Amino acid sequence: MMSTFHFAVLGDSLAAGVGCSHPSQTLGHRLAAVVRGTGRQVALSVRAVSGARSADLAAQVPTGPVDLALIVVGANDLTSFTPPQVGARLLGQVVASLVNKGARVVVATAPDLSIVSGVPPAYRDFVRQASALYAQAQADAVRAAGGIVADIDPAMFDRFRADPSLFSADRFHPSPAGYALIAEALAPSIDAPFRTERL
Repeated sequence: MMSTFHFAVLGDSLAAGVGCSHPSQTLGHRLAAVVRGTGRQVALSVRAVSGARSADLAAQVPTGPVDLALIVVGANDLTSFTPPQVGARLLGQVVASLVNKGARVVVATAPDLSIVSGVPPAYRDFVRQASALYAQAQADAVRAAGGIVADIDPAMFDRFRADPSLFSADRFHPSPAGYALIAEALAPSIDAPFRTERL
């Protein structure tokens, strides 16, 4: 009998699923289904908190076993003007602590906040560049700590930019359809080691 596979989701409101009307629509539940598709029994722990920044991640790390961790963080660091080197260092420390626990750690770095309708057109280029710089600093820290940066096609953000139905009523968080699109983009990074097993 296969042992229980422990999957933890850490981070901010995107990781917590703000904008969803049912837990099954959230990233954690959607991606846990990907792992269950490999025949594993999954214990999902969603420890993410709306409004969390990289400074809040350490408190979210489970004390028990973790086989796989997904971290989604960066939007609140950007809106609070956290310096990239500071947020990236804090993220890297948490990734390293999870790796030391034996976890495979997948990180979705800061989103392109220029897609949010509330950003004035005159500031969108600046916000896009700031988002990219922050995400790059995160990616460097994650790789140095032994984690995996989710490979998300930039075209996904273009889809959000072009389709208002991918946002929830607050025009900031994704709608269930938006979460489905993000989960689809993250799934290959979650499924990668299991694909190797099947070869």
